Amino acid sequence: MKHFLSIEDVKDYKALIASALAYKSNPFVDKTLGQNKTMGMIFLNPSMRTRISTQRAARNLGMEVIVFNLDKEGWQLEFEDGAVMNGTKAEHVKEAAAVMGQYFDILGIRTFPGLINKEEDYSEHYINQFVKYAGIPVVSLESATLHPLQSLADAVTIQELRTTIKPKVVLTWAPHIKALPQAVPNSFAQWMSHWDEVEFVITHPEGYELDKKFTGSSKIEYDQEKALQGADFIYVKNWSSYKEYGQILNTLPTWMVTKEKLDVTNDAKVMHCLPVRRNLVIADDVLDSSNSVVTQQAGNRVWAAQAVLSEILKYS
Repeated sequence: MKHFLSIEDVKDYKALIASALAYKSNPFVDKTLGQNKTMGMIFLNPSMRTRISTQRAARNLGMEVIVFNLDKEGWQLEFEDGAVMNGTKAEHVKEAAAVMGQYFDILGIRTFPGLINKEEDYSEHYINQFVKYAGIPVVSLESATLHPLQSLADAVTIQELRTTIKPKVVLTWAPHIKALPQAVPNSFAQWMSHWDEVEFVITHPEGYELDKKFTGSSKIEYDQEKALQGADFIYVKNWSSYKEYGQILNTLPTWMVTKEKLDVTNDAKVMHCLPVRRNLVIADDVLDSSNSVVTQQAGNRVWAAQAVLSEILKYS
C-alpha cells in the first residue's frame, strides 16, 4: 500500500481488518518495524481521537512522531498552481509538501471541506496536492470527503462484535445544530458497500442522499423505523445535504436515536464516530446503556491506524 486515502488503496480490506485485530491482541509484536522512521502528522483542522490514536499506533511500531498544527503554527498555504502570491498566503504547498517529504517517511494530513463549493471539496484538491508534491506515502487523517481510518476502525468493531453470519448494519442520519461534512458517512458507506459479509442499509430524510460514488448500490430507506427493524448495528451520524450542498434542510428531532427505537432492532449495538451531542443525536438512555459501543469503537482507532501504518512500512 503506497497511500491510504480510501478503501480503493487497500488490496485486501478483510486482511487489513484481521491485521488490526491481531495488533489489538499483541500491540508490540512489530515494535521495531518503524525503527528510525518518522511520521509527520499535519493538521489543518482540530482532532482528538485521530491525532492520539495515530500517534499511539505509530509509536507501537517504533516510529518517531512529529505533530504540527499548520492552521495555528505554520504559514498560511497557497494550493493553487500559478497563483500570484501577493496576498496573505506566504508559502506554496509545492515547497511545504516537498520539504515535509524530506523530513518524514510517512505523512498524515487532516483537512475539512469548506461546505461551500462542492466541486472544489469533492476534487480533494488539498490532500491531493500533498500527495503530488511530498513524494512519500500519505495517510488521510480525514479529508474533505472521506475518513478511511475511522471507517476501518468501524469495520474492525463490527467484525469484533458480530454474532451472526451476515449482520444487518444501518447508517442513520440524526439531527444536529451545525452543517457537518459528509466525510464520515461517505466513508462508512464506501466500506460497508464493499463488504459482502454485511447487509447494509442507509436511512435519512429525503434531501440528505449521499454521493452515489460512495454509496454504490446500497439500499436507501426513508422510513427510519422500517430501516432499523432487525438491525444488529446502528451507526448514528449527522451530515449536511450533498445535493443542496452544505445546507441543513431540516433538524427533525424525531430522528434522534432513543432507547425506544432499539425495540425493533436485534438488540443492536449503537455506534458513533464521536464527538456526539447527547440528547440531540443520541439520547442518554442509549449512550449510557450496554447497547452503546462508542468507546470500544474509538479504542479500535489505534489498531486500525497501526494496521495501515504497518502495511505501508512493510511494502513501501
